[in-house]
Amino acid sequence: MCVIITTEASRKTEKVKLMNKIFTENLKKFRLAKGFTQEQVAEKLNVNSQTISRWECGTTLPDVLTLPELARLYEVTVDDFYKKNSVAYDNYAQRLASVFEETHDPEDFIRADAEFKKLIKSNSLTTYDMWEYGIIHYFLMNYGKENAFYWFDKVLEQGESADEFAYWKTRIQRMKLCSQLGKNEENIKGQQNIIENNSDNVHEWCLLLAAYMFAGRYEEAYTEFKKAVAKFPDEWELYIHGGDISKKLGKYDEALEHYNKAGEIGSYFCDELYCKASLYEDLGEYEKSVEMYMKIADTLRQRGYDVEAEMAEKSAEQVKNKIKK
Repeated sequence: MCVIITTEASRKTEKVKLMNKIFTENLKKFRLAKGFTQEQVAEKLNVNSQTISRWECGTTLPDVLTLPELARLYEVTVDDFYKKNSVAYDNYAQRLASVFEETHDPEDFIRADAEFKKLIKSNSLTTYDMWEYGIIHYFLMNYGKENAFYWFDKVLEQGESADEFAYWKTRIQRMKLCSQLGKNEENIKGQQNIIENNSDNVHEWCLLLAAYMFAGRYEEAYTEFKKAVAKFPDEWELYIHGGDISKKLGKYDEALEHYNKAGEIGSYFCDELYCKASLYEDLGEYEKSVEMYMKIADTLRQRGYDVEAEMAEKSAEQVKNKIKK
């Protein structure tokens, strides 16, 4: 038993010695990579140069509170001190970028993003930094895409009965994401097949119109809208789509008629007012646009949606600024 204990203790001692050796080697390597002398490091940490020398020789070691300061000074992480093959990066932004590339954790992206923004602000962003900054955004985009599909599909697995509003909103958002990934034909064909087998569901028709809109095929969308509105003359959501399609085709009077019709039937969340505000703004009729946004704000505030009302008021102010110009 004593032999086992001694052997185990010996192993732990050897492991500690190895870790300390790696640590001290990295201390010197990182200092030299940054071009610092021992005296410069000592001055920055408010210690004497002999202390830095003893750390690098392994005679003594810095306390745990000093490690983060050293890491920041050498633009590495604390863990890097204990890795045998640690790399000395040009700056802390690059180091944090490498962390995010490994973890794909959004919190690590936020940390790296903050460091890159410091470099931008100080006008010290190198060409390599620009590449790295683009890379982490690329990884974040893929992370977001994968998670969006995962959670969208979770909603769809539960079906319409779980939450009708969430289900149909998810269907259109998933379709939009697919469109952004170049899957417009897949969207259209899939929705056409659904319509053939379930032509009495107005939501499916709305999704078909959206599929054509996302693909930029507005004439075809207009044709399908006419079929849909003949079949469902009292569905406000169809008229919103019809207005958007007409607007894209430059049929502004017709677009306004469709939005007004949606309002007469009764939309869900001031949808027709938002559409009209946007239409007026595009046409340069800023006073009418402001009027619509303020009407939205009043309606939402009466319903208790204060935050949304403030957003509408902010939009009104932005349009007012165009009038001043």
